[in-house]
Amino acid sequence: MTTALVWFRRDLRLIDNSALNAALAAADHVIPVYIHDPAAEANWLPGAASRWWLHHSLAALAVTSGNLGSRLVLRRGDTATELRALIAETGAAAVYWNRLYEPHTVQRDAKLKAALHDVGISAESHAGCLLHEPMQLKTAAGQPFRVFTPFWKTFQRDISPATPLPSPRNLKVPPRWPSSISLESLGLLPTLDWADGFHGRWTPGEAGALTQLHQFLKRALPEYRTGREYPGRAGVSFLSPHLHFGELSPRQVWQAVQNADAPAGNAEAYLRELGWREFAHHVLFHFPWTTDQPMYDRFRAFPWRDDYAKLLLAWRRGETGYPIVDAGMRELWTTGWMHNRVRMIVASFLVKNLRISWQEGARWFWDTLVDADLANNTMGWQWSAGSGADAAPYFRVFNPVLQSRKFDPDGTYLRRWLPELAALAPEDAHAPWETGGRRIRYPAPVVDYAISRAEALDAYQKIRQLPESR
Repeated sequence: MTTALVWFRRDLRLIDNSALNAALAAADHVIPVYIHDPAAEANWLPGAASRWWLHHSLAALAVTSGNLGSRLVLRRGDTATELRALIAETGAAAVYWNRLYEPHTVQRDAKLKAALHDVGISAESHAGCLLHEPMQLKTAAGQPFRVFTPFWKTFQRDISPATPLPSPRNLKVPPRWPSSISLESLGLLPTLDWADGFHGRWTPGEAGALTQLHQFLKRALPEYRTGREYPGRAGVSFLSPHLHFGELSPRQVWQAVQNADAPAGNAEAYLRELGWREFAHHVLFHFPWTTDQPMYDRFRAFPWRDDYAKLLLAWRRGETGYPIVDAGMRELWTTGWMHNRVRMIVASFLVKNLRISWQEGARWFWDTLVDADLANNTMGWQWSAGSGADAAPYFRVFNPVLQSRKFDPDGTYLRRWLPELAALAPEDAHAPWETGGRRIRYPAPVVDYAISRAEALDAYQKIRQLPESR
């Protein structure tokens, strides 16, 4: 009678779980395991918002496992040490897991697989977190992609996502369980309940993910191509944290969107967003230094502002005096999420109008987003700074007032997150300083948009002609 361990990580689901299905096919007994090993995340320890989500997602996985008569075994500590202990306790002959692709994870998993093989334990890793593996696609010259459009064309031509695997009916429980610690002992939840606004907004776990997918297909997908641009509407999927923690597989989402009854162009627009997620992981896999350093060397010399502590604090608190920026930052703090259009606006404002390095923004998002994903976060911030893959031209500086008037014309989003502007007419809320500040208590702009834009472009000119070595 053989026993296998299934090592869960960011694949916290039973449906379409390749590693789980492989273990069930090969072994007589299967033990689901989660090992909390934050030290293995190198310089990117899980942020506070991510830890909140992880706690509730693990609780949900324990319930779904229990519904099939099984358990989720929890351990804390060095992954290799804990796996060896579990193997000794259970007599397991194999360990299964789904691959992740962040630089530090790739290195750790390779060492772990070799160490298990050395002591006679079968170690099998499977693809299950992306639609394609980052090493699959190359340019005509055999190089990794740096630009999205040719990547997406190649992806559509060469990649055909497999049909999702069904949920298992039986998890093949062992006759004796190894010891497990309590979920609370992992210390994932905040001691002060700053996450109170998360509870009414999110339902972590596989069941919550499936519900959110159904709601998206029914309510938002039919108008997704245009509706996704307006932060005051529920026009996006809200699936990003569920995908990050693997409560849904991208294959499930891909198939569901393809099969949905939506007007032409809307499904394609959303599938393209899944393509951007794939592209972000492709880029990080091939250019691992980009988590901390610009992809292009010339940006190492960019003259960022030196004395920026007060400006950074105002940005974090949503007190810049630019309503669309402040609304986004307050949405982020309250809900752990921000609309994608607004993410681009607040990022552009930080790196170009405040001229504060993109690394500062990436760190803040990493700590406050429930969907904080190293690949997506890295590419998004480098894109905003003009220093990364598929970089927008540096001279494209989002005008927060024009963006606000265009994508929140009636001020719905602004009034939701900036109640101090409620007394203003919708057309005045986008630039309250133009009203002379009457009837409101709201901060004056921390910088002049036109002046700060000119200074940013001047700073860019100083590095534009520098040589590029990679």
